[in-house]
Amino acid sequence: MTSLESGRTRPSPLIWVVGAVVAVALLVSVIDPLVRPLVHGHVDGRGLSPIWALPLVGMLGSIAVLPLAAPHFWHHHYGKVSAFWALALLIPFAATQGPGAVASEVVHAAALEYIPFIVLLFSLFTISGGLLVKGNIHGSPAVNAGLLAIGTLLASVIGTTGASMVLIRPLLRANDNRRHNVHVVVFFIFLVSNIGGSLTPLGDPPLFLGFLQGVSFFWTTTHLAAETGFMVVTLLVIFYLLDRWLYGREEHAPKPDPTPDSRVRLVGLQNLPLLAGVVAAILMSGVWKPGIELDLWGTHVGLQSLVRDAILIALALISLKITPTEVREANGFDWEPIKEVAKLFAGIFATLIPALLILKAGTEGAAAPLVALVSDESGSPRDEIYFWMTGLLSSVLDNAPTYLVFFNLAGGNAQELMGPLASTLAAVSSGAVFMGALTYIGNAPNFMVLAIARNRGVKMPSFFGYMAWSFGVLGPCFLLATWLFFL
Repeated sequence: MTSLESGRTRPSPLIWVVGAVVAVALLVSVIDPLVRPLVHGHVDGRGLSPIWALPLVGMLGSIAVLPLAAPHFWHHHYGKVSAFWALALLIPFAATQGPGAVASEVVHAAALEYIPFIVLLFSLFTISGGLLVKGNIHGSPAVNAGLLAIGTLLASVIGTTGASMVLIRPLLRANDNRRHNVHVVVFFIFLVSNIGGSLTPLGDPPLFLGFLQGVSFFWTTTHLAAETGFMVVTLLVIFYLLDRWLYGREEHAPKPDPTPDSRVRLVGLQNLPLLAGVVAAILMSGVWKPGIELDLWGTHVGLQSLVRDAILIALALISLKITPTEVREANGFDWEPIKEVAKLFAGIFATLIPALLILKAGTEGAAAPLVALVSDESGSPRDEIYFWMTGLLSSVLDNAPTYLVFFNLAGGNAQELMGPLASTLAAVSSGAVFMGALTYIGNAPNFMVLAIARNRGVKMPSFFGYMAWSFGVLGPCFLLATWLFFL
């Protein structure tokens, strides 16, 4: 809760954001003459050893293991863990490759990838947190399937995180009188928290990173429509049949409903134009090319990107100002999730630097065996391998950096990937988004939905119990999708 909302003296995100903007402006204008001579050159990925990827493995392994193995430690120290792995890379990397060249790579990753990525998530998280679905309906199979379908469509508009946070509580209320409701949450994670975000860069973080690399805004809308449609329709049919069967078993032993049915309505409608503004700002940055750039110590940031990020921050702050306190309170809105994402992804983007440089070196670098694995004898990419390797790694690491790794492995040229290699880009994109649903840690909303469901009394499966669900249901669907679209 912010001080704007509660009247408390605790610093609000408004103060944080304004302070950050002022700090960056001072850094660029005042310290620039001192910093510029220290930031120069680039690191040559052709000479890098795979050992430089170990901090990235450690970073992602910590994200995968520590929240489950040591939740108390993780909750209090995840920022320190992220900083540890970042420094474990950057200090020896600068010592061996030169501090100027490494600083240049850090500025490049921060200015062109990390900051725009966090700004978009912050904007979508803040605005969607001002939308509240009030009331309750009875969770029949048809109603549940309808809610899943709506959430799936919504995920590509306000992101998988936004759609998950808006709809998970209404879905849980609708099914709190059901004796069998675990499957409802599991399919919600499949569809709303993952697969539904595959049609726009707003939907899932990997696709926004692709947009930042030059992939057109509506490219995924047109090129992943068939794959997404197949997965969504197939899963909704499977869900409806399963829910229909379980619902029939409960009809003779009804459970008291703790939240009786009441009129459903959407509160916080003033945030809808703000969401439209987010879409418009993203589109603007992809269409408007004024040719004006800010030279940030050798990294050139286009004016359109600066304007886009300023608009996104402004829209989020407007949402904070115009949304009543009680709406965010009823949504269980707080800043911890976005703070965690910001701190963890700072470490991820830092430790990812050498891995991306190695991949960009292609056959001339240490990734040559991996390049050979994803290519046939003629050197053409094997789309089915890209789909499964991107997907499986996304399910146990994190789908955003995994997408970047395979995007660069496929050449890293957005124009070529959208053209002659369109099927390869589709395989990488769908693998990163779809298979984030295979584990609780494959995508950020998965764990958030898990925590909310358990807090509401749903007996969610364990980490490996959930994988039994996901591989049992999604595995055959992914195999069929491979045969239909990537062979």
